[in-house]
Amino acid sequence: MDENRFQRMVEDIYEMFKSYGVTKKEIETRLRLLLFEFKVPEEEARRTIINGLRKNYNIPRVDLKPALAKISEIEPNKWVSLKAKVIQLWEPNSPIISQTGLIGDETGITRFVVWAKANKTRLEEGKCYLFEKVVIDEFMGIKSVKVTSASEIREIDEQIEVKEELRELEVVGALVSIQQNSGLLQVCKICGRTVKAGTCMEHGKVETTDVLRIRGVLDDGEKIYDLILDEKVISSLTGMGLKEARKLAEEHLDRGVVLLELKKRLLGKYLKVKGEIRFRMLTVTSAEFYRPKILEEVEKALKEVEA
Repeated sequence: MDENRFQRMVEDIYEMFKSYGVTKKEIETRLRLLLFEFKVPEEEARRTIINGLRKNYNIPRVDLKPALAKISEIEPNKWVSLKAKVIQLWEPNSPIISQTGLIGDETGITRFVVWAKANKTRLEEGKCYLFEKVVIDEFMGIKSVKVTSASEIREIDEQIEVKEELRELEVVGALVSIQQNSGLLQVCKICGRTVKAGTCMEHGKVETTDVLRIRGVLDDGEKIYDLILDEKVISSLTGMGLKEARKLAEEHLDRGVVLLELKKRLLGKYLKVKGEIRFRMLTVTSAEFYRPKILEEVEKALKEVEA
């Protein structure tokens, strides 16, 4: 560990304990001993210092608040506090998730998840919040902020400027996931969000309309992209439009059969997609099936063997 990284770790721990009279020198002495004398791994050393100071100063765990960090600084498996703006809210694809979407500050953006059992006040797009005691997770190279029952959230009267990126993109990859909030959906006529039993989470009882939509994940081998496919794009790939989807659902008396059919036709397939990407969400304007050259070479070789 270089000196700069060491000092950052000291500073992070100091921010958590400075209001209790802990000095930087005390933290630095303990940390040097663990890291350089006893060769303890960084995360284990950090936990040991925090737990030791908490016990020595008789600080309840619930009172201990992590240092304020920027989104560009967050690292997996660490507890942090953030000031951030809610950029986008997405439809949760599981009942154990209360809210999910993107938050950002002046240094970057990241996903967030509020667990349903955390029982937190609902966040609103465009508003800024202080997120305290949230944990950082990472999946397939993408970091996300997890809000648990131990976390605290409160709205703040601050303007956080998040740089918006809107650009054209063409990418080839495998459709590795189609989320549950896809298929033939009933959505709120006001905000376009999925409704359940005629009730919108934002607007209560509302008039609804049917849409055919896919929210999924595309993996190009290096990065993954969250994407949205609308009826036009879905129809161009599968031949199934809104009319056909409604007919299929009516025949089976189940809207869920549409999602199953879309998964059967598209999941795991390679696609070449074009669209606009904004805050990691790729809104697809056109798509076509793509056959990697390696598959063509394998088929060619097999035909030569059979001949």
